[in-house]
Amino acid sequence: MKNQTNLFFLLFFISTSLSVVLAKKFLSKGSSLTVKDVTNSDNLLTSPDKTFSCGFHSIGTNAYWFSIWYANTKEQTVVWTANRDKPVNRQGSRVSLRRNGVMVLTDYDGATAWETNTTKLDVDRAELLNSGNLVLKDPADNILWQSFDYPTDTLLPHTVFTKNKRLVSRIGPQMFGSGYYTFTFDSDNVLRLMYDGPEISSIYWPDKISLATDQSGRSHDNNTRIAMLDDTGTFSSSDQLQFSASDVGAGIRRRLTLDFDGNLRVYSLNDTSGFWNITWQAVAKPCDVHGLCGRNGICVYTPEPRCSCPPNYEPTDVSDWNQGCKPIFHRSCSDFEFVEITHVDYYGYDFYRSIPTFYEDCRRLCLEDCRCQAFNYRLTGEAMCFLKNSLFNGFRSVDFPSSIYLRVPRSNAKPVMAFNVSRIDCGSGQGKTVVLPNTYDTRNPRFKWVYLYTLACVIGALEVILLAAGWWFLFRRHGLSSSMEDGYRAISNQFRSFSYNELKTATRNFKEVLGKGGFGVVYKGVLSDERVVAVKKLGDVVQGEEEFWAEVSIIGQINHLNLARMWGFCCEKKQRLLVYEHVEIGSLEKYLFSNQSLLGWKERFKVAIGTAKGLAYLHHQCLEWVIHCDIKPENILLDVDFEPKISDFGLSKLHQRGSECSLELTRIRGTKGYMAPEWARNLPITAKVDVYGYGVVILELVKGIRLSSRVVDDPLGLEEITELVRFVRLAKRKMQDGEDSWVDDFVDPRLEGNFSRHQAATIIEVGLSCVEDDRNKRPTMESVVQVLEECEDEI
Repeated sequence: MKNQTNLFFLLFFISTSLSVVLAKKFLSKGSSLTVKDVTNSDNLLTSPDKTFSCGFHSIGTNAYWFSIWYANTKEQTVVWTANRDKPVNRQGSRVSLRRNGVMVLTDYDGATAWETNTTKLDVDRAELLNSGNLVLKDPADNILWQSFDYPTDTLLPHTVFTKNKRLVSRIGPQMFGSGYYTFTFDSDNVLRLMYDGPEISSIYWPDKISLATDQSGRSHDNNTRIAMLDDTGTFSSSDQLQFSASDVGAGIRRRLTLDFDGNLRVYSLNDTSGFWNITWQAVAKPCDVHGLCGRNGICVYTPEPRCSCPPNYEPTDVSDWNQGCKPIFHRSCSDFEFVEITHVDYYGYDFYRSIPTFYEDCRRLCLEDCRCQAFNYRLTGEAMCFLKNSLFNGFRSVDFPSSIYLRVPRSNAKPVMAFNVSRIDCGSGQGKTVVLPNTYDTRNPRFKWVYLYTLACVIGALEVILLAAGWWFLFRRHGLSSSMEDGYRAISNQFRSFSYNELKTATRNFKEVLGKGGFGVVYKGVLSDERVVAVKKLGDVVQGEEEFWAEVSIIGQINHLNLARMWGFCCEKKQRLLVYEHVEIGSLEKYLFSNQSLLGWKERFKVAIGTAKGLAYLHHQCLEWVIHCDIKPENILLDVDFEPKISDFGLSKLHQRGSECSLELTRIRGTKGYMAPEWARNLPITAKVDVYGYGVVILELVKGIRLSSRVVDDPLGLEEITELVRFVRLAKRKMQDGEDSWVDDFVDPRLEGNFSRHQAATIIEVGLSCVEDDRNKRPTMESVVQVLEECEDEI
């Protein structure tokens, strides 16, 4: 009897354990998943390879969605949602596979929130495949229904995208509801991105001009309408659209997502950090996306995209820029004047256009027509006039050669002084949602910055007016070409052009050398306004004047606390000089490797996180993607507060335009010891070369010595290795061994133990991941910033 009892309990235990395992992989008929305990494995379906999970996902405290997500990311990345517009309650909600073959999601009161149309099919079970596809199968293992047929905002590899499918963006970063952006095959068989908002609908990718002139490479001559993203990161479509992720290759988890900001992006997962990297996106300039800022709103770069209201307008709802801006005046057809805003356009809604015409004619046409709310008039080249009856899709770009003239009552006509701005948060490379504070909330600690920002804009506008007058005089005196004139206007509100004689005088005939590098020699100078500057005389720049100005205008738009600010340039005959702010303390290498001045731990950590932020800005937030190509202590300058400022950024563009992805070894501009392995392997150069150089720098910050160039003997006597290689090998071994005091063995002994061990361990771990030989294993600079910020406040 006792043996029978033991056998009974053994069988019961085995059957119970088996049911738990099966509950993770299958949902049989008559079974359910409940909201009650979403962390319980019994309430999750898991793919056999553990990549995906399916169950209830929550944002907030009492709103749940039946979803599929990547299980091994830093934060759950949802790729499919059944009830995106109908969240269910915490209490009593469940998803069940009923005995009639229907999978149904019910709310707390039993109301149906979602269900599959599989009543007449012989459904046996629900299963989550390794591909992330939730399927209903019959007893013969045939798929009768699949989530891949009903995508939400994401395409996973091998999802067949057809004419009957579309991606619809989320409404916001923390909301699963259907947004206003769609990705689908249009009636002419071409894949398009469209804004379908409350008031208007418009296509913004591909742009109509390139499509009409066959410049987009798309084909209308197909009836298949089928597309797919494969495992290597290559997307192919029957309309001849084809693109690849920047890290194209097998073995990387990917997704194609239509983000809530209207941009279509390919994301690649870094298995080491658990963060997502953006490896392709459809729209290079975020403000080209339609509908971002609503009616009358203007998208501006500061340099990140922000929504703004034009003069005499105010936000309709500061928490929802889809509502746009409303006029603070009463519209009528009489007693009107015009306010000019340069480099601004509202795309579409032209009810009249005239080519060519004069400004006064264009202005008169708008005044005489009550429908006209504004008109566009080209600043340069062939005159063009466009009358607008509605103001949508507004954007400001220094590259746009026109002004918008807004129609306002005469009493309201006044110079443009400032925009009311609010940030547009773009798709997150880490799959992380962001809550944005209300800039206009006086209880918010950021409220005071609105006034400071407005004051800065006022001062900036006055500078622009003065500089514009100077450029106008220069244009009329020297008759510059229209393309040069555009280049001058593009940079006039950022910095100025210096004559060679001015800089020669400022530097006392280039007397005091601050430093030398691969790009040229840096001299100390004092301008006529007594500003101390660093003047870099470039070496082998072979570009023409217009091309050089175009590149400098890009660098001139870059502005960040941790980047050395450029104040101007000189381009006369063969002379090419750049004028930077002079950073007082000097370069990092003078303080890190010198016995005379010792950097404390607090300053070292400040340099590590500040440099990471500067590189993250260059790689991910700039209007044009910039790779530095030569990150080293000599190119990291320190101000009086030991705030790091990266110098020499963007110079690779001036020297190697168009060749960043195929550099030959003879043209390498990096520094031995800080150069990523791909330089020597003739692999395409990406931002990961900067990540490698940064990794070497922060490991040197911890150790306090040169790791990059010192050669030491291999302990095994097999080879001659660098100090860096020995450091990496030893650190990895001690970390794996789990020694409690391993950090102390790698920190600069001159600190005498005065450092944060957790911060030091974090920097070492980040540094080791940054110097991986396989660049796909290196993190992005955005993810590095996030990791370091988590321990920034520690003592």
